[in-house]
Amino acid sequence: MTTGPEIAFDTNARYPDPRVEVLDERFLSLRLFSASVEQLASGMRWAEGPVWFGDGRYLLISDIPNNRILRWDEASGHVSEFRKPSHNTNGLTRDAQGRLLSCEHQTRRITRTEYNGTITVLADQFEGKRLNSPNDIVCQRNGTVWFTDPPFGISGDWEGDAAPAELPHALYRIRAHDGSLQQVLTDIDGPNGLAFSPDESVFYLVESRAKPHRKVWAYDVDLNGDLSHKRVVIDANGPGALDGIAVDINGNIWCGWGSDGSAHAKPEALDGVRVFAPDGTAIGHIHLPERCANLCFGGVKNNRLFMASSHSLYALYTNTRGAT
Repeated sequence: MTTGPEIAFDTNARYPDPRVEVLDERFLSLRLFSASVEQLASGMRWAEGPVWFGDGRYLLISDIPNNRILRWDEASGHVSEFRKPSHNTNGLTRDAQGRLLSCEHQTRRITRTEYNGTITVLADQFEGKRLNSPNDIVCQRNGTVWFTDPPFGISGDWEGDAAPAELPHALYRIRAHDGSLQQVLTDIDGPNGLAFSPDESVFYLVESRAKPHRKVWAYDVDLNGDLSHKRVVIDANGPGALDGIAVDINGNIWCGWGSDGSAHAKPEALDGVRVFAPDGTAIGHIHLPERCANLCFGGVKNNRLFMASSHSLYALYTNTRGAT
């Protein structure tokens, strides 16, 4: 059922896996000596938005240009189509009740899949104007949903339908108590991946079109969910490019990483996942043969990192757990 290039990959038999590079001694406590990077599936055109469903022991992953969501089954290792067409779905997450939330490029909306499989639209416009193309999404413990809305999906016909943008690049939230949609930020160029610190006191947001370098911004979060004290926590500092992010229980930030496409970039050195301590220091890098777009933690102990990387899905057991 592959509809894109299949990337040849051999799991490294040597421990520790040389693909898992230590940049700072703080990463040693996160790396498992006897764990290797594994390829779980390949043949996608642009893999994105992984989300783990522990109650079913499966992972969902978006294959945006192929207009489908795939399901990887942990018990069998089998890959099947969970939803097609998916309306060029990108980011995926679960709400506080465990239901699937989806960012749909083609329909320019946020949807929730109910327990019986029906679809509920949570947001598709703001102040009478259509959203651009919701990109990534996260849900707080209190049920408030946050998502980014750059125009990437409407910039052509590859990941959605080409259309003019009606709203600025923005970060939105959907309030849990009344379902109201609020535009939170409009000063980020290409808002992309987003995540909260383990105690939800800090909010992280990727600015994927920042100049001269891509950045991750940090904000303090008060009890009302309002953001303040904007500061840079990660600067790609050169040809590196950021996409989706995930946070572990120790507050480390795991970033989908790759080349920005510039002439001096070396993809073979950049592609994969770069790990940062809470203070913004790069402490580790997981080298992959493809650029990693997005990632999440999952597995029985929430200590397995799943990496959606261009044409393939990779995984690595770690000595930490996802914050969620």
